[in-house]
Amino acid sequence: QVRLVESVGGLAQAGGSLRLSCAASGIIFSTSPMCWYRQAPGNQREWVASITSGGSTNYVDAVKGRFTISRDNSKNTVYLQMNSLKPEDTAVYYCKAESWGAPFWGQGTQVTVSS
Repeated sequence: QVRLVESVGGLAQAGGSLRLSCAASGIIFSTSPMCWYRQAPGNQREWVASITSGGSTNYVDAVKGRFTISRDNSKNTVYLQMNSLKPEDTAVYYCKAESWGAPFWGQGTQVTVSS
């Protein structure tokens, strides 16, 4: 059974930082590309960042220079370090794994940034 369990998000002030983690089980984590998505109220879910099995990263323009995705294959965990947070970063954040040609999603975690 595949499980992706995100850490609790939280509340931050604008300009602050938060770090999300997502622990995976039931997949071969080291070979799985991992992503973070987010969904703000009234909006569609959008891709935020991704990291390949080899550690290459990509980001949506809105978070470049502020967010960092990383992975620890020894812990089957992917992280999203979020710095210089803005109110528009408020959303439910989801991690996603690609394994055996299929997508698997975490349950989502709320991040709220106050102005």
